[in-house]
Amino acid sequence: MPDLPDHETEAAVGAGSTGPRQPETEAERRRRRAQFLRDLAEARALRDRVQPRRAKAARLRHAMRMRTFRW
Repeated sequence: MPDLPDHETEAAVGAGSTGPRQPETEAERRRRRAQFLRDLAEARALRDRVQPRRAKAARLRHAMRMRTFRW
């Protein structure tokens, strides 16, 4: 999709390199994970805005699970 950021294409270009692969550092892994979690939260927020009935049902199901959870 044209309105998405280019970080996916940059990752694809880097993954296709034929040179020796350096092990990624802990900081790089945390940065990638943080970006993934931000994208995931944004996608969930968008889905909740687009499908409010489904989002409400999911919230109610989650609340019920949490009420019946045994420590």
